[in-house]
Amino acid sequence: MHESSLASAAVSNLPEFTVSELSARLKRTVEEAYGLVRVRGEISGCKKAASGHLYLTLKDAEANLDAVCWRATAARLAFRPEDGLEVVCTGRLTTYPNRSRYQLVVERMEPAGVGALMALLEERRRKLAAEGLFDQARKRPLPYLPEVIGVVTSPTGAVIRDILHRLRDRFPRRVLLWPVLVQGEQAAAQVAAAIAGFNGLAPGGPIPRPDLLIVARGGGSLEDLWAFNEEIVVRAAAASAIPLIAAVGHETDTTLIDHAADRRAPTPTAAAEMAVPVRLDLTAELARKALRLTNSATRLMAEKRLRIEGLARGLPAPLTLIEAALQKLDDRAERLEQALRRLVALDRQHLTKMAARLVPALLRREIATGRDTLGHVAARLGRAMARLVANHQRAIDAAAGRLLGWETAQQKLLERGYVRVRDSQGHILTAAAYVGPGASLVLEFHDGPVTATASSAKKRAREAEKKQGELL
Repeated sequence: MHESSLASAAVSNLPEFTVSELSARLKRTVEEAYGLVRVRGEISGCKKAASGHLYLTLKDAEANLDAVCWRATAARLAFRPEDGLEVVCTGRLTTYPNRSRYQLVVERMEPAGVGALMALLEERRRKLAAEGLFDQARKRPLPYLPEVIGVVTSPTGAVIRDILHRLRDRFPRRVLLWPVLVQGEQAAAQVAAAIAGFNGLAPGGPIPRPDLLIVARGGGSLEDLWAFNEEIVVRAAAASAIPLIAAVGHETDTTLIDHAADRRAPTPTAAAEMAVPVRLDLTAELARKALRLTNSATRLMAEKRLRIEGLARGLPAPLTLIEAALQKLDDRAERLEQALRRLVALDRQHLTKMAARLVPALLRREIATGRDTLGHVAARLGRAMARLVANHQRAIDAAAGRLLGWETAQQKLLERGYVRVRDSQGHILTAAAYVGPGASLVLEFHDGPVTATASSAKKRAREAEKKQGELL
């Protein structure tokens, strides 16, 4: 009873914490005791959140440790963390009060030795090779002289300068640069996107589609070159419809993109040398071949000339070939002339015999009949000619009458009894209204003029009636 009282007194003297207070104290204790630690373990359950943070578990044979790698740190990693990869993480230990768990905040991550990365690399190589991505049958020949070359590399490194310098020395070509990161977690995605982007350009578009691609990076450690071992990059290189040269690292460096590319170059400079020939060498080679072609043509013509001359010596003279034909032609011409003469003589004899057989009476009868017919035709022809001449005479007379001048027509009217009246000024008067009393008039008859003096209108009317009556 006494012991129970002592225990109760001891419990009542313990300080009381809220859950938050205890969690905060635990957090401070853990962070103070393990402010910076290095932990070796195998990655398990690695996943990347939409925010860019990495969440993973480090494990060994007996325990697990949660870990988180914030976005800024994850972007600086030289390789992509994957399940099964053994790594060494440096960071600080802390707690996550919401779940009563402790975790490692990773500030640095590196493979647990080259052997771990090499094992992962070999496993990935076997997997991709089994899919046929590295088969030689998939590889295409490089274009002999590409018009446009697409380069996927960092825009600030020495790699692009080396490529451009080498192209300028050998055979200047148009170069399109797709800038990418060549190291870090984001490098693999950017390189794969660049390869797909070049392939996605439409031929004949505003941005020319490259005839050849070069994926290049300078040398570095296995971790530095790890982006070019990523599966996404290897698959993009294998799927490229444009021939691709991989120039990653130095001569001794090997990455998985080298197996998927159509050609591997030991250095970026060597990739430029593979891409284009040397223009001066081409010019010299062209000149050599042109000279060889000229010499060959000259020799061929000389050989043909000698052969023709040799064959010509074996042929007879052309005149001797046609002498016999000329003699034969003369003979045929003479025989033809004689045959024509004989044929004409025979025809003449035949006609003479036919003429002798004609009956004289029949000839006289036919002549008489023809004479009668000719007489009838001559009579009809005479009558027709007379009618034709009369018709033409009438037509001529009518035309002559129409051709008479105006004066001739007026003279004929005067002869028929008409009179032309003029005033003292010589003007022709066409109406009585133009004539005043006592006006001097000149009356022109067909045989001469007569002078008269006009009287009143009524008197003129009576005189005109009287004169008309006399005429009647």
